[in-house]
Parts: sequence; C-alpha cells; structure tokens
Amino acid sequence: MNRFPLLPLPRGILRGFALVLSGLCAAAPTLAGGNIEPITDILPATGSAGLGLVMRVERSPYKDAGARYDLLPLYLYEGERLFLHANRGGVKLLNGDERRLDLFVEQRLEGFPTERLPASLAGMSARDSAIDLGLAYRWRQPWGTLQAELVHDIGNTYKGNEFRLGYSYDWRSGPWMLRPSLTVAFRDAKLNNYYYGVQTGEATAGRPAYAPGAGVQTSLGLYGSYDLTERWRLLAGVSATFLGNKVKDSPIVQKSVLPAVYVGAAYDFGGHKREWAENDTPTYFKVLYGKSTEDGCHLAKIITAQCLSTAKTNSTSITGIQVGKPFLNNVNGWPLDFIGYVGLTQHNERGLQANGMQLDLFMKAVYSGFPWSHRVKTRLGLGVGVSMAQRAPYIEASSLAANGKPASRMLNFLDPTLDVSLGDLIGYRPLKETYIGFGVSHRSGIFGSSRLLGNVNGGSNYIYTYVETAL
Repeated sequence: MNRFPLLPLPRGILRGFALVLSGLCAAAPTLAGGNIEPITDILPATGSAGLGLVMRVERSPYKDAGARYDLLPLYLYEGERLFLHANRGGVKLLNGDERRLDLFVEQRLEGFPTERLPASLAGMSARDSAIDLGLAYRWRQPWGTLQAELVHDIGNTYKGNEFRLGYSYDWRSGPWMLRPSLTVAFRDAKLNNYYYGVQTGEATAGRPAYAPGAGVQTSLGLYGSYDLTERWRLLAGVSATFLGNKVKDSPIVQKSVLPAVYVGAAYDFGGHKREWAENDTPTYFKVLYGKSTEDGCHLAKIITAQCLSTAKTNSTSITGIQVGKPFLNNVNGWPLDFIGYVGLTQHNERGLQANGMQLDLFMKAVYSGFPWSHRVKTRLGLGVGVSMAQRAPYIEASSLAANGKPASRMLNFLDPTLDVSLGDLIGYRPLKETYIGFGVSHRSGIFGSSRLLGNVNGGSNYIYTYVETAL
C-alpha cells in the first residue's frame, strides 16, 4: 500500500518532533475550518518525511471579510509511532493496515482575521487560534475509510469540545491519487459561542448580543496528488464548508457556503533508496556559538559577504547543539547528501529579557563536490525547517514592536553553513569527519502570509561558528 520506506530517526530527533507540537499554540488566528488533515495527510501513510507549501484561498465566515489567502508551509513526517502534519502531530497508539489510533495535538485553524479587520468585527475582542488535544480512530476498508475524532481545547482559549465523523475514499491510478471526503463536526456551545458569538459588552445597535450555542458543521472536499517525479508531488483540492443554521444567524457571520481552493507541492525525502537504514550510517553531532546581527544585516547580505559583523548595541548570543541523521547520500551519484536535524538552542538575552530555549527541526542539503575537496573536504549546506522558541527572541520582538506588530514563537528556519574537514587541515586522518565552520541561524518571517506561523514578516539572524563530528 505504501510506496515510501519507513524512516527510523534517532530517538533525539523523534523526541524533537513530539516537543514541537506543544509550540503550535503560539501561532496566530487562522482559517474558518479547524481541520486540514485531508490535504496534509495526502502523503503516504507511513515511512516518509517531506517539506512543501500549500496555498489556500477561502471565503471568510465573517461578514465583509472577503476572501482570505493563507500560505501553509508543510512540515511532514510519518514514522512507525510519531507523525507531523503541518498543524497536527502526535503519537500512533495503534498503527495497523486497517485500524489506526492517534493521540495528537492540533492547532485549530480558526479565528478573526489578523489583517484588515472588517467593520462587522470592529470593537470586538480578538478570537484567537487554539491548541487542541485529540484522539482519532481510523478504520480502513476497500470501500473507504471511516474516522472519528474527539478534540478538547487545552490552551484555555474557547474551553470547549468538538466531535468529528468523517468518510474518505482513496482512488489511485498510476501517479494519480484522488480523495473525496465528507466530515460532520458536532461543536459544543462554548466553541461556537467563542468564534461566532457576540458578548453583551461587544453589542452595538447593528450588532446585537448573540450566542449560537451547540451545532453541526459539515464539510465536503475533493483532494488529490500527482507524482510529478520520484520525489516531487503536486497537491490540490477544493472544499465547501456549511455552517450550522444557528451560527449563520449570528450578526457577524455571512450566510453563504464557504468554498476553499488548495494548490501546492511537496518533496519527499524518504525516497526509495534507504541509506538511513544501513547500520553504518553516521550520526552527526554539532555544537555552536553565535551572536546576533543588526536589523539591516539580513540573510542575503550575510551569505554574499556584504555584512559579516554582529550587533554592537543590545547584542545577544546563542549556544546550541544539533543532532543529525542522513536521509539520502550521494543523490543521483552527485556529492549531495540530505540530513535530518533536530537542534536545541539557548538564547542569552544579556538582561534585555528572560533567556529562553529554541527547538529547530529541519532537513539539510549538503554539497561537497568542490574541486579541492579531495585535499581539504569542504561542505556547503542549506537547512530548511521550522523553529519553535520558548519566547520570541529579543531581537525579533523588539524590532516588530517598533513597527506595531506582534512576534511569533514559531517561524520558518534556515541554516546555511560552510565548513572544512579539520582532519584534512591538520593532516590527522581520524578527524577527517570532524568539521569546523560558520553558519547563520535564521528564524524567518518569509511566510508573512501564513497564519500558521503568525503572519510575521520579521525574523532574526545569528552568525555562529561551530564544530561538527560524525560518529
């Protein structure tokens, strides 16, 4: 059933995937629907890891809010016991061919618009995104898949519950896969009142107080994928959400059906050649120390050597460790490897704010085919993934606050590096796979249109030096 191999990461990396789930509550309000599993679960059921993007265009449920555009970065992982699907991740308590039971944490993609608040919501308290704890049971049969989910708000946002029943059918033909889907959600009064109600203190002449109470919400969708190459997969989908009658009677809600369109792509790192399964695959350990840069010293200037200086005022620093495991070696015969990393970084804020930790999960491409590498092995790397901070670093929070914008604990992560073999430099062969170099720890707001990552356009850069060894 599954064309992609199982990817058994080291325990440290697996724990990292689990830890990042608790950070999803830091992201800002998002879409009307609370569940995007049909599109993020479009990759194979087990044994893959990938990165991708999905653009979603959706009609807002709120009056005069128009269409909403959301860019969803896809950070995907499927293992024997753990999984990560963009806004959802957790543990597979049961993982059989027919039956699967998941305990998961999910960011609810629901809430007021973060930009251009419509007149219908003016003066109301913001309805924020929430973090839910859920239990999902899935039963696969030749005629389709039935799924039941129960979720509860554990972030004390709406303080309610939701029960979902779903049916989907996967049709496959060559590189094509289509998935029609039906979901019926039973939402309690606390959930509906929070997102679609009007409190007494928010009532106006044209917006009376209102509490829709419990109700049913239905979604129909058609999702699909196309295997463009062995690793690249195109994703697409359309859906329609039907709000309950009591919700539609709210003075802040429009009456019509809410259509949505999805278009995207994902790259699968699991592949078909299982280098990571070899017993002699090394594990990489890296320690680093770095300092923050000035606001104007952005990543493009750093990697083109136009700006290599660190901040002189309000300087902060980082100390970290990263652990990596190869996914793919010598791709297509090239000197190019893909390595999966989990990193833990300590922010020293120098008294400007409380220190904090940062968890980074990323995939890294490493190229070593330079003409001189047979003498002094030189590696150029670029890591891409997600970063979750205990609190937004000072250089991010202060810069955004000056522009009247909120910071986000969860951002995209980039990690460009350049290093050389220490063993080759000093002529000591046992240290050939020990490297010294420098890099940039870059928390990025390039997904400024992504509500999943907080609609943040800012970011931070730390230029660091490091030592990495393969064991």
